[in-house]
Amino acid sequence: MNKSKENHVHDVFESISKRYDRMNGVISLKMHSRWRNDMMKRIHFPPDSKVLDVCAGTADWTIASAGQMQGGEAVGLDFSERMLEVGREKVRKAGLENVRLIHGNASHLPFSADSFDVVTIGFGLRNVPDPHLTLREMLRVLKPGGQALCLETSQPQNVFFRPVYSFYFQRIMPKLGKWFAGTDKYEWLNESTMNFPNKQTLADWFADAGFEKVGYCNYAGGAAAGHWGCKPGREDGVEATDSKF
Repeated sequence: MNKSKENHVHDVFESISKRYDRMNGVISLKMHSRWRNDMMKRIHFPPDSKVLDVCAGTADWTIASAGQMQGGEAVGLDFSERMLEVGREKVRKAGLENVRLIHGNASHLPFSADSFDVVTIGFGLRNVPDPHLTLREMLRVLKPGGQALCLETSQPQNVFFRPVYSFYFQRIMPKLGKWFAGTDKYEWLNESTMNFPNKQTLADWFADAGFEKVGYCNYAGGAAAGHWGCKPGREDGVEATDSKF
């Protein structure tokens, strides 16, 4: 993704920030919350955990992590200030004092190495300029043995479901964006989704970045996938088992 494309993605999220949460529910048929909750079951939060949510958007995963922690801090980072403004209001309404939302670049995380116990990224990896660089940055800021978890759109393997999936993202989803959000910006979601690799390729990217104990699971017949891995250096961590949903 070149710089002009990166700027385009930034403009998309700046423009849809106030409608983003509503459209997420419409597009995923409200299943994205269930997928995130399932991924949360795989997280081990040590006492006084420090958690980073990359491409935090309106901070749903940041807030979910903060609610599961005993002490510590959940940090959400995003390149869209308007998305973060929506997130800050949600944090305020939730009365959470262990959440910090900051403006930053997923390709150059503004943190020292070995800073976080857990790093998450939800439906953001396909939007960064260089997913490989972002994965390496996630690995860098993790403590040894720390966990990385990713939720992302994927490519269904089922030959019967694949045409339905393609039709939905290419024909239906952009129209939903126009009807419910009053914008054609959701055409970008179709472009980014159809160009993003399948779950096995993404698992290979995790391994190439340096993660170990890499695993993944399917959601919605493979329309989305959860991936995880650990930073080398400690024996415990997430089991690299494959489950199907």
